[in-house]
Amino acid sequence: MMKLKPIVIAMASTLWLAGCQQDTTDKTTATPEAEQKQTMQQKAAATESERLAQFFEDSFQTSLKESPMYQSYLGLKWDYGSWDEVTDAQTQKGIDRLKQELEALAKFDESQLSEQEKLSKLIFEVDSKRQLANDEFRHHDYIMHQFRAFHTMVPSFLINIHRVSEKSDAEAYVSRLDSVETLFDQVIEQLRIREKLGVFPPKWSYEQMIQASENVITGQPFSSEGEDSTIWADFKSKVEKLEIDQAEKDSLLADAKKALLTSVKPAYEKMIAELDKQMQITPEGDGVWRLPDGDKWYKNRLEWFTTTDLSADEVHNIGLKHVKRIHNEMRDIMKQVNFDGSLEEFFEFMRTDKQFYYENTDEGRERYMQEATALINKMRETLPEFFGLTPKANMIVKRVEAFREKSAGKAFYQRPTPDGSRPGIYYANLYDMNSMPTYQMEALAYHEGIPGHHMQIAIAQELEGVPQFQKFVSFTAYTEGWGLYTEQLSKEMGFYQDPYSDFGRLAMELWRACRLVVDTGIHAKKWSREKAIQYLIDNTPNPDEDSRKAIERYIAMPGQATAYMIGKLKIVEIRERLKKQLGDKFDIRGFHDEILKDGPVPMNILEDKLNAWAEKIQKS
Repeated sequence: MMKLKPIVIAMASTLWLAGCQQDTTDKTTATPEAEQKQTMQQKAAATESERLAQFFEDSFQTSLKESPMYQSYLGLKWDYGSWDEVTDAQTQKGIDRLKQELEALAKFDESQLSEQEKLSKLIFEVDSKRQLANDEFRHHDYIMHQFRAFHTMVPSFLINIHRVSEKSDAEAYVSRLDSVETLFDQVIEQLRIREKLGVFPPKWSYEQMIQASENVITGQPFSSEGEDSTIWADFKSKVEKLEIDQAEKDSLLADAKKALLTSVKPAYEKMIAELDKQMQITPEGDGVWRLPDGDKWYKNRLEWFTTTDLSADEVHNIGLKHVKRIHNEMRDIMKQVNFDGSLEEFFEFMRTDKQFYYENTDEGRERYMQEATALINKMRETLPEFFGLTPKANMIVKRVEAFREKSAGKAFYQRPTPDGSRPGIYYANLYDMNSMPTYQMEALAYHEGIPGHHMQIAIAQELEGVPQFQKFVSFTAYTEGWGLYTEQLSKEMGFYQDPYSDFGRLAMELWRACRLVVDTGIHAKKWSREKAIQYLIDNTPNPDEDSRKAIERYIAMPGQATAYMIGKLKIVEIRERLKKQLGDKFDIRGFHDEILKDGPVPMNILEDKLNAWAEKIQKS
């Protein structure tokens, strides 16, 4: 955890340097006018710093006030009973504000700012311009898709984010239930806008969205029989833990049941009807090439997720190059374990041999969770050798909830609240244990947990002396590139002692290399879903179902999957270059701290930061 605020350090350094310079000047030439001018310059610098800090804070607070859901993610309860507004008017309001803020930002005098402040200013400017560039394609994103959208967000948010520690929190929960219909009406309106423009996800995705939606409104109180529905069970559990009398609990339960039946149920029924209607008219094909200006939209997506200007062809070829390289490294593993056969036969062995899979039972799932937790706990012990900065926030391993596990990814991370009331969570999708081989357990735990996403994300939001926006800004190549980099780093830290686990690490990296091939194949080269799935089956050891779910995710989120490998390759490229440049002066702890100490940044800014860090070390 950083103890001193960089802005304070910078201002103190400015004053100290000014004093040193005065001491080395001939005092007979220092006139009262010169001293007054120097004092005024120091005050002006402080004033400019204060103005910039206030600008950042005002911008962040304004954005936060416009998003009740983001407030809840950060552990705040300002508008605890509300959802975000999902309308074009609200989007335009945000765009207009961004333009005004960029105009205001340009007026700050950089000569009066510290290096830390200049960096914050640059990050804000770059991120704002990216968002403005996206607005050209405001209605090109799939407002609903099978992977992660409003139909599963509502129960997931209420269960995992909406904490209930007092009666008013439960009342806010009911308020959110009461307004689900309003939220879904807004989402349906956005679906219809896209329908007029010809923007639809593929036909097969609608069936999954409809099924997941029906799952949410299955069970009590939506029917008189069966188990409690997911939301109802969650609310009952949270209310039961409140220290209030039974009459108050009964009243809350009655209000929630009414909201579920009069708002949530009709909302989902309307959403299902709209999805069913659109499923009948979506155009054939899978990639965004099938959409109006799909080529321009995909170019925008690649730029957004990689923070580079790489073309689809360049990304595709990088993928092919690294698929070949990793296949060769896997052949070395085959020799270590004395496997006699081809790489394809080794893949089939890794897919099907029962030694690599736990039972598809509650006992098997519990064993996976316990061992993943143990891996992370063991990693914690080694961190000080490779990191100076470490997070204060705790992290736990949790199974993906039943209502969304069928369509969710195999693993993902959820950030902790800044106040520590909710830990970071590494979610493992244990729906089908045959899709969670034990040889990939280490790499998954390190990527999603420590030293991967939990390290990077928790440290960022715990930073002192940087603006709030900088702690939460998103640059996917940085974040996911770091996650993938830490899979390799963990080997360098002495982990993956079992060659099969090391194969699992390579399998995870291979997966990300293949993503470059299939994402560009689907969205730029008009590959079908089936062709992309077959590419993964032919070139990776992952189970067939893994390949299907992955390709469906890449179709729903064009470009996102390319960020991992592009980001990781850039971090490794910079590290190896600086190792040669600095020789014995290279410090791996300092290198990692420099990556993490300012929060997420685009890859070009990261390279500039690390070059400056190396230059200072070289001069020392």
